[in-house]
Formats: sequence, C-alpha cells, structure tokens
Amino acid sequence: MSTTTFTQKVFEVVKNIPKGKTLSYKEVAILAGSPKAYRAVGNILNKNYNPHIPCHRVIRSNGTPGGYNRGEDIKVEILKREKLKLK
Repeated sequence: MSTTTFTQKVFEVVKNIPKGKTLSYKEVAILAGSPKAYRAVGNILNKNYNPHIPCHRVIRSNGTPGGYNRGEDIKVEILKREKLKLK
C-alpha cells in the first residue's frame, strides 16, 4: 500500500467523523486499513491544514486530546465548542 493511498484513506475516515464525536488515532488506523499505523495517522494529521478534514476530532485512546498542529489548547477549545468532554 502506498503512503499516498493510506493518507487518502486517513483523510476520508476523518472527514466522516461527525460533529460531537471523536475517534482515537488507533480507530482511524483500523478504519483506514492499517491497524498498527496509529503513529502514522498522527503524523499525517499533523501536516493537515485543510479545514474540511476535522483532525481535531481524533484523540488518544485514553480520552486525552493528543497533539494538534495549531496547538493542543486550540484543539481542546474546538472540542468544547462541539460539546465534547475530555479526560
């Protein structure tokens, strides 16, 4: 599987996360077809600046926010506006 194909699958999965919901990096990796590639998911999303791909909705498996290329505080603020509670 090429990196481009996996990247496209990750973006497609993340685009379909509805407002008010989240997925973990691991869940995104599984849905994109590479269950062990959760770190790759984080790296892919860290480079994403497309506002139509809501990468702020991808969090760590333990329920904490995880990283965000615009800053973790901004990620938390966006998720709070979407009525999500984090650990």
